[in-house]
Amino acid sequence: MADEDGPANLLRTLPDASGEEIFTQILRRPGCRIERIVSLGQTTPPDRPYRQPHEEWVLLLEGAARLEVGGAETALRPGDHLLIPADAEHRVTFTDPTVPTVWLAIHLGEDDAAAPGEGMPPPA
Repeated sequence: MADEDGPANLLRTLPDASGEEIFTQILRRPGCRIERIVSLGQTTPPDRPYRQPHEEWVLLLEGAARLEVGGAETALRPGDHLLIPADAEHRVTFTDPTVPTVWLAIHLGEDDAAAPGEGMPPPA
């Protein structure tokens, strides 16, 4: 993701997310993991919500999405962000199917031994 001649750019050269969401780890330090997520129409199945033992802060960089946290749905546009509390049941209810939706997610207080993707629903 980093350019050899300069800084990395989260929005340049996006991966093809037409088949599935793409999770790219940007940085990992003790108790903190930062990732870029690229979605293209994907949602979380209602019967398989995410639930993780740590907080997650998300920022929508591009596209459009709706996120349900604890039963309340919130529409997100570029620049919108929110904190998902630890152990809160949450799911993505909409991502734009016509243009990539790009998220920045910061996992706070994550167990250093936790594998990336922990708390995510199993594949369909």
